[in-house]
Parts: sequence; structure tokens; C-alpha cells
Amino acid sequence: MKITALSNHNGEIVTLQGWVQNIRSSGKIAFVQLRDGTGFIQCIIEQSAVSETMWEEVQGITQESSVQITGTVSEHPKKPGEFEIQVTAIDVIHRAAEFPISNKEHGPEFLLDQRHLWLRSKKQWAIQQVRNTVIQAIYAFLDAEGFIKIDSPILTPTSCEGTTTLFSTEYFDQGSAYLSQSGQLYLEAAIFAQGRVFDFGPVFRAEKSKTRRHLTEFWMMDAEMEFVDHVGNMELQERLIEYVAARVVEKNAAELNLLERDITALQKIKAPFKRMTHAEAVAFLQSNGSDIAAGDDLGADDETMLTADSDVPVFVEKWPKAIKSFYMKTDPDDVDSVLGADLIATEGFGEIIGGSERETDYALLLERMQEEQLP
Repeated sequence: MKITALSNHNGEIVTLQGWVQNIRSSGKIAFVQLRDGTGFIQCIIEQSAVSETMWEEVQGITQESSVQITGTVSEHPKKPGEFEIQVTAIDVIHRAAEFPISNKEHGPEFLLDQRHLWLRSKKQWAIQQVRNTVIQAIYAFLDAEGFIKIDSPILTPTSCEGTTTLFSTEYFDQGSAYLSQSGQLYLEAAIFAQGRVFDFGPVFRAEKSKTRRHLTEFWMMDAEMEFVDHVGNMELQERLIEYVAARVVEKNAAELNLLERDITALQKIKAPFKRMTHAEAVAFLQSNGSDIAAGDDLGADDETMLTADSDVPVFVEKWPKAIKSFYMKTDPDDVDSVLGADLIATEGFGEIIGGSERETDYALLLERMQEEQLP
């Protein structure tokens, strides 16, 4: 029996296996908080309900001991919809040594050194549960939109963007290979076989940083699709983000509550999203005190300012050609701009998607590569 299934067994006797998240004793009653991977539940052990030998064993249980507990499921008297176990038997499978992460505040350096154990904490558990929902939602959405998953290589011969620092390694006697920063180039090749394709895997940037904008290693979803213009691209992104946010609210209410996350902001993420050109964004930012200039990229403070009064993410589109990649299609209404957009999340979280319509004119693409001196 798993903790997540207990709501269907109110009043029944069940057996659970898991680990002791916390334990406290008060006279003739003990409270064990059990974790089994699917969730957490309070198990109440009354001295009068168990044998003397078993009660003595309860007194010696330590945090993170593995146990098997049998008891009756009951609804919490003050929290409707929340359940607990009235224990009749407990078997200590293994008594854990003293757990190094005590129930007090710890600094990030200590916790990162103990990351393999920190994963067991409630907040880290909740984060992984939400992350899993996000991943599954992305797969489900793209499948419904006709995409198939293509696994692109992690070791690559070159960069798909000319400016990013890469991790390099010796590749037998053939020179250097690099840890991938994106599967984009492989996906673009796969378009002509499969039409709509995506990958989801680890990518690497050789930049020492602890900011949200520059991570050394992270997981990223890349998608490419055929016969879709700039506007259609943004519309698909809107549907994707709306779908993911809705799935998280639906599936992870308990985890979001544990993380003290106000879900009302997530519930407001509904298409269509706001759109402004790069020029309009610069004018707006300047009018609000930013020192950004025409042709500049957006800084973290700029992204936060753009969405400060918005309930939905904001598209910044039609960027200056000079600061975007050579393969982005030139805006037919402005030869100095490209048909690309960055999607800026609300609440100061910054850019979450970057995309564009690709240049399909061979002569123009070759010209752009020559301008940027690409081989």
C-alpha cells in the first residue's frame, strides 16, 4: 500500500513500508511521520495499543530508520481530506545512525555537500514531484501536437551558436569533441524525415555562474517544426506553457502548498500572452528608468520590469538582427530585425523560451553566414 492511495481505504487496516521522516514522543503516545516516496503521513502509536516490547522498540526509533507499519486509516479530525494511521504494529527493518541533517536551519554549502541526503527533505521531495509533472506535461502536450522525440547526441563536433563557451574533450585521434549546448542542429535535420520533432536532455555551458541565467548543466527541451511561421510558433508556445501550468496546479496542489507557493499566479496563466516588439520593449523600459539602449539585449532587471504588471508571460519579438543568430528569418517589414521571440515569464523569472522562424532562402542564409564569418 502507498500513502497516495490511503484516501480510498478510510477505516481499513493497511500496511505501509517507508522511512521515518521525524518522530516525537509525548508520554504514552508517539507520533511517527512516515515517508514512502509517494508522500508523507502521520502514524500515531499509543502505548496501550501495542505490546510492551513493541513500545520499547518505538522509543529507540531514529530519524531515517526504515520501518513497516500496520494500522487503521482514519481521517484527521481537524483537517478534512488528510489521513493518518492508528498504529497496531510496527517492525523496525533497520535502525538508522544519527542523521547528519538535523531539524534546524542549515546553510546552502552544508546542504549541497549532503545533497544525496538533502533530497529526502520535504521541500526537495516536492520540487522533484513538480519537476516530474512539468516533464510529463511537456511530453503529453507535444505528443498531442504531432511531435516525436528524437535523441540528439551529447558529444558534438561544434557549437550550434557561435558565441557560447563549450566543454571540450579529446575524441580519440580525431581532435576535440564538445558537450552539447543544444540539440537544435540535429533536430533541424530530423524535420525533413519526421516533420515535428523534439528532444529533452542535458545541455552544458562552460560558464562559471550561480545565476538563473547561466547554468553549467541543466535539462532543456528543444523543438523544431515544419511549415510554421513566426506567429504560429508563438501560438504553440502559449498553448504549451498554459497546458504545463494547468497540469502542475491540477496534480501538485499538495506539493505547491508544502513549497508555500501561491497557485493563483499559476491559475492566471492563460493564452493569449502579451506581445511587444523589441523596440516597444526598449521604449517601455526607458520610460520606467532603465538605461537600456536601442539594439541592446535585455538584462535580468529589464525582464522583471517587463512583466511586473502582467498576469501572463510576455513575448518580446522582432529583435535586432545584429544581436540574434544568423539562421533567424529577416522580418519582411524591417530588414534590420528578425522574426524571433523570447518568452519572458512573470514574477521575475526571466526568459523561459527562445525561438524564431528559420531562414529558408539558401542565398540569404549563406550571405548571413558569410557576414558572421562562419565556416
